[in-house]
Amino acid sequence: MPHKSFKTSKPKSTITALPDLGMTEQDFIADFKRYYSHRLGRDENNTSPHYAYEALSMAISDRLIERWKRTFNTYKETDCKRAYYLSMEFLMGRTLSNAMLNLGITDAVEQAMYDLGLELEELVESEPDAGLGNGGLGRLAACFIDSCATLQLPVTGYGLRYEYGMFSQDIVNGEQVEKPDHWLRNGNVWEIERPEYTVRIKFGGRTESHIDEIGNKRTSWVDTQDILAVPYDTPVPGYRNDTVNTLRLWKAQATEEFNLQEFNAGDYAESVAAKNTAENITMVLYPNDANENGKELRLRQQYLLASASLQDVIGTWVGRHGNNFTEFAAKNTFQLNDTHPSIAVAELMRLLMDVHGLVWDEAWAITRKTMAYTNHTLLPEALERWSVNLFKQLLPRLMEIIFDINAHFLAEVSAHWPGDTGRLTRMSIIEEGNEQYVRMAYLAIVGSYSVNGVAALHSKLLQQGLFRDFYEFWPEKFNNKTNGVTPRRWLAACNPQLAELITETIGDGWLTDLSLLKKLEPYAEDKQFRQRWREIKQDAKQKLIDYKKHDHAVDFNVDAIFDVQVKRVHEYKRQLLNVLHVIHLYDRIKRGDTANWTDRCVLIGGKAAPGYYMAKKIIKLINNVAGVINSDPDVGRKLKLVFLPNYRVSAMEKICPGADLSEQISTAGKEASGTGNMKFMMNGALTIGTLDGANIEIREEVGDQNFFLFGLTEEQVEEMRRHYDPNAIISQDEDLIRVIRLLECGHFNQFEPGLFDDVLASIKSPFDPWMTAADFRSFIDAQKRVEAAYKDQENWIKMSILNCANSGKFSTDRTITDYNDEIWKLAPVSIKL
Repeated sequence: MPHKSFKTSKPKSTITALPDLGMTEQDFIADFKRYYSHRLGRDENNTSPHYAYEALSMAISDRLIERWKRTFNTYKETDCKRAYYLSMEFLMGRTLSNAMLNLGITDAVEQAMYDLGLELEELVESEPDAGLGNGGLGRLAACFIDSCATLQLPVTGYGLRYEYGMFSQDIVNGEQVEKPDHWLRNGNVWEIERPEYTVRIKFGGRTESHIDEIGNKRTSWVDTQDILAVPYDTPVPGYRNDTVNTLRLWKAQATEEFNLQEFNAGDYAESVAAKNTAENITMVLYPNDANENGKELRLRQQYLLASASLQDVIGTWVGRHGNNFTEFAAKNTFQLNDTHPSIAVAELMRLLMDVHGLVWDEAWAITRKTMAYTNHTLLPEALERWSVNLFKQLLPRLMEIIFDINAHFLAEVSAHWPGDTGRLTRMSIIEEGNEQYVRMAYLAIVGSYSVNGVAALHSKLLQQGLFRDFYEFWPEKFNNKTNGVTPRRWLAACNPQLAELITETIGDGWLTDLSLLKKLEPYAEDKQFRQRWREIKQDAKQKLIDYKKHDHAVDFNVDAIFDVQVKRVHEYKRQLLNVLHVIHLYDRIKRGDTANWTDRCVLIGGKAAPGYYMAKKIIKLINNVAGVINSDPDVGRKLKLVFLPNYRVSAMEKICPGADLSEQISTAGKEASGTGNMKFMMNGALTIGTLDGANIEIREEVGDQNFFLFGLTEEQVEEMRRHYDPNAIISQDEDLIRVIRLLECGHFNQFEPGLFDDVLASIKSPFDPWMTAADFRSFIDAQKRVEAAYKDQENWIKMSILNCANSGKFSTDRTITDYNDEIWKLAPVSIKL
């Protein structure tokens, strides 16, 4: 048999691009069948919608990947300036419906599935929510990267690929029970593993210093325990513009899968110990940090995100420019989404100096020109603080760099305010005391060229309170970027009937320019338009009733006010104040005070952090009150209360179209912004709220007459705090006395004595930071105005239309445009076809 001859030179690639895939109904039918049969091995005997969902998702993913590759190549060819959004959370929700909407193929796909005997809605419902976030922070990040793609801005999202989400919430005997949220159980059809971009992450070890040949001090980080960060990429499509950006999520892996010698010796558990230890880092979103192991794991998560992402960006730069970083700051910018990724400031310094040979001044100049920091909280306890001892143990080289950054910074402060030791102590990145701590927010401020809040009041309070010293030192760094939400998901996708009416009335330009909703204002006076608006709202309420039946048999009256508060459960968000109002309404019914009554259905949902005792107690109270009210024949249809378990993005997509009243009732000065308020407003709900967060700007946009305002202002809260006497307030308010009495006598916990004593004590405490009793009367009076307004349905619908019409400011397209114009300064990039 003759020998084969082999060519010694590398063959020239003849791989050419395929023609674009079709977007017709028949194209989707053909690709669906191919994936369903040949890739997934299914046939007509399979009845699970999961495999049909996967086959359809693969077909649509192919279309995304075509555009994804073109986007990547266009960015590379144009050598454009890039931005990178680092966030511990990306609460993406479901991908299928959003991908279809942004590609403009929903109708074709729906018809294709119908022709195959499938219901598209059932397939959409088969997709699990991606467990990559907890609340507003992660949902905002998801909206932001959607808007970046829609605006054709070259922005990459960086996060962590958590194996388990925060948790799945069950309610058992009225109490929250946390269960694992294994959202990746069946894999993720939308992601692509990119092992070729794996990077190594260092932990532990020690440092060694030496002087190089030109006299510069150099430091090496040695004897480390390393892990690998493996990237998984998810496409992020813009709205019908062929741009598909990237969300890159890092998974932690061991440098070796297992120790073969240990395995052969029979120690099977030890043989995979390194693998398990490494993978723990990205196992769970926000490990409980009530103990030292939890704290260490959380710091490992934050460092993994920062180091892997920065190594990735720098690796790409070096691949094109070598170790010439002259233009790096002009071509790259990093946005830190809250304080969690702020360790990126020190890590960028380490990489530039220790790995790429820059000296301190060069590295610091680049860092200060590329880092930008967004703060999302006014609660000092929510700012990241890490023990110096933990830092030295886990990240010794980073700790050295932070000490050096602090020394240089304090020298600047001292030069500006000579002898002001009090200010030096307040502004130091290192907090002194019995134990030293690293103030991560301060590190972010010192290392960034921009620091922004997320609502006008929030930014003002940062400048006047939390970060006042820094604002006085660097006023030019501070700015405001009011949050928003994407109208594609939060109106067009979740409320298609309303979106269709809007498009029919004013055209479809609002999908990418939400300010055009202002054109709806005149139609508030059009009786026929109001009738159609009301019919769509009633239909959405009925769909919410049907959705709720999965968890509750409680019968909601579609004509009642749908009064909704869904958000993370926290004392400052004051779900407690909401339930006190419900108890007040119940008390009125039992006393026969029902003249001119307005029926009301109250829906509350949200998760409490596993270690948050009081928040979990409030969930229990809500459920106990609901149990009494919903089973009392005297109450009937007048009042219902439901706690919706396991609140998540896909649940909100059902809830916000059906809400009449949006409860945004946080203590003034505590909520940074809020975005749920914007979603409800966009879908025509009216807001009852305090002058807090973005509520202030919502009220400015829609007008006082279309917003139900109550409560103390931030200034009044601070003034009252000095002499707060809730017991005096209670004693002077007959309604509040009766509510407190019902709680004290155990009316809602007759078989669980003393259960709510701590809740009562918090209301009565002069040290209650949430001022619940102080705002009770104002809240009750505002709710009476709600009831009176709802009785005049014609005017209520007008107010609903005007809320939607004036929601244009609260699109993330506007927010991202502000970020780009004032912070990032990227040029939009049209994708080459």
